[in-house]
Amino acid sequence: MKIITVLGARPQFVKAATISRAIQRHNKEVDSNDRIEEVIVHTGQHFDANMSQVFFDQLDVPRPNYNLGVANLTHGAMTGKMLESIEKLLLKESPDWMLVYGDTNSTLAGALSAIKLQTPIVHVEAGLRSYNPSMPEEINRILTDRISTILFCPTQNAVENLQSEGFPYPVPGHYKQIISNVGDVMFDAVLYYQNQARQDVSLESWCVEEKEYVLCTLHRQENTDHPARLEGILSALREIGNDSKVLLPLHPRTRKMLSEQDKLNLLDGIEVLDPIPYLEMQRLQMSANLILTDSGGMQKEAFFHGVPCITLRDETEWVETVDLGWNHVVGAEAEKIIQARNTLRNPPVTKSMPYGDGSAANKIISSLMNAL
Repeated sequence: MKIITVLGARPQFVKAATISRAIQRHNKEVDSNDRIEEVIVHTGQHFDANMSQVFFDQLDVPRPNYNLGVANLTHGAMTGKMLESIEKLLLKESPDWMLVYGDTNSTLAGALSAIKLQTPIVHVEAGLRSYNPSMPEEINRILTDRISTILFCPTQNAVENLQSEGFPYPVPGHYKQIISNVGDVMFDAVLYYQNQARQDVSLESWCVEEKEYVLCTLHRQENTDHPARLEGILSALREIGNDSKVLLPLHPRTRKMLSEQDKLNLLDGIEVLDPIPYLEMQRLQMSANLILTDSGGMQKEAFFHGVPCITLRDETEWVETVDLGWNHVVGAEAEKIIQARNTLRNPPVTKSMPYGDGSAANKIISSLMNAL
């Protein structure tokens, strides 16, 4: 069996590490006729060394067979160039499956390329919905779900989202769609790497101590491209910084927008860091007393590590973290952020885990072999 895996953004490298490792385990246990060949395509969507290469190094993801180098373009131009290049690779490689992750432009480009050539599509992290159509990610995930052959969902809620929309549909050229709740591959990753992160990475690198600092990430277009939202968030961070050190690994987009607006001074009082590799980020997350983020992945990782989270958006796909009391979705107003911070000083206690048992990747590989 041959799989083409399309990757482009740093969360996808983390997810892919779990699947690639499961493929390697599978190949060691079967004879040559039942082995899986994985062809990895890196679109180049995240191309900076700290946003891309270091993830392959740390997570032991196999080196990409192809690197398309598509980046720094508008959404339409980026997706179009990716689609054109991936189509050529599909014709060359003739895979049994196209495997895509999440909700990026790389995800949609891989799926569209495959469906036009009648290659079955596997969507890992299917069924998520924010119900905010202005988000590019929401459009990408909805369209990818619609044309995928197998939809691997991370939660029961994701399954129910699909069912409420009329899934499963018949996919042109294939059988009726298969929907499966396998759990979250990012939970697999956290369980696999958390001990390594704690042992190999010291908090002394940032001059902080256990549970005595706040960690923030900020990168989504809805925040970075709207000065009022960006100012509200940074104002709240500065206020929090009056009594707790605030670490902000600064995304290139956020730095660019602040520079263009001549507002880098808004970062005063906040400890700004360069983008952080995966293991270092896990170490900082597990030891923070609070996480503020507009990242979907970090909302979940905060939950996995038992750290309360404030989501700097107006909605979230990861409703389970909210329902269980670990995540407050507050938007970008400074007052609401500070209020949530005060509420979360005493986080809830829960043993519920809606994201599976840490074996999502193995379940995905078994399902693919059975489906084929």
